[in-house]
Amino acid sequence: MKYYLIAGEASGDLHGANLMKALKEEDDQPVFRYFGGDKMKVEGGELVKHYADMAFMGFTEVILNLRTIFKNLKTAKDDILSWKPDVLILIDFPGFNLKIAEFAKANGIKVCYYISPKVWAWNQKRVLKIKRVVDHMFCILPFEVDFYKEWGMHVDYVGNPLLDEIAQFTPDPQFRENHQLGNQKIIALLPGSRKQEIERLLPVMLSVTEQFPEYTFAIAAAPTFTETYYQQYIGNKNVKLLFSSTYNLLHVAHAAIVASGTATLETALFEVPQVVVYKGGTISIAIARLLVKIRFISLVNLIVDKKIVTELIQEDCNTQKVSQELNLITKGNGRTQMLAEYKTLLKRMGNPGASEKTARLIFKYTRSK
Repeated sequence: MKYYLIAGEASGDLHGANLMKALKEEDDQPVFRYFGGDKMKVEGGELVKHYADMAFMGFTEVILNLRTIFKNLKTAKDDILSWKPDVLILIDFPGFNLKIAEFAKANGIKVCYYISPKVWAWNQKRVLKIKRVVDHMFCILPFEVDFYKEWGMHVDYVGNPLLDEIAQFTPDPQFRENHQLGNQKIIALLPGSRKQEIERLLPVMLSVTEQFPEYTFAIAAAPTFTETYYQQYIGNKNVKLLFSSTYNLLHVAHAAIVASGTATLETALFEVPQVVVYKGGTISIAIARLLVKIRFISLVNLIVDKKIVTELIQEDCNTQKVSQELNLITKGNGRTQMLAEYKTLLKRMGNPGASEKTARLIFKYTRSK
């Protein structure tokens, strides 16, 4: 069968690649075409648009890049109609993907949505549109099933795909040596994969390094940016820059400073104590504070519905507070408590197999059309 996938950011590329791999186990002759990234490209098929040209963060940033967004939407619509897939698989990225879902549904194309938009966080009435334009929704957070049920929509809970990726990960035994990381304990810096995130968060992360001379700091760099790009922030600081090595870095890390997003959950699954940070545009944050109806921003805290990791948002994301929180999790009771709380998270997450379960259901639903 012909599968058209759309993933608009790094995490979607990761999940899309695992899903493609699982679909190849279900379907003897799968054909893939997609908006995605390098990981999906490894699984074969045709890459139409890289997510690096699609990921814009925050209300203001979206408005400033509307021309590019509309161009990408037109490209996707034209390409989908021309290619005529058996099923369209949308992966997260709701601002873009819900528009594509509406278009596909109107043109008689079956729509599967993998990783639900966070409609439970704000503007919950978006569920009504999802019910109308999505044929099958596959959720990765346990509480989403009950949320959708309240709106009269059946969804499939498939577990979390990050467990699949981590289960497949094999640590590089020469990682420290190959990257000259030495014998000091390592603090990982995960500033995100979007330009706006890096610009706002990396300077704050780097500002604390001199206060922790007994540690080696290392940046998990996004492959979509160059060493020169990161170097403008690093300057003469003694910080390692590691491309496409996030899991190996987390495997050896003692603690981490992490941009809010999927990486917070990955860091927790590697059982690395962390400080979560986030900064948005002033207008974007003001709007978000009016609209968003959730207690936490990190997936770690959301899944267990309690504070496990500290979240430093906007004005709280500064050198002093990041340094204070980092000091608490590098040693002593703060570190011990966070590691203990991670056990609760791991238990709630369940077992690997989300990609395989989703692939089975997509193949079943599509074949039965």
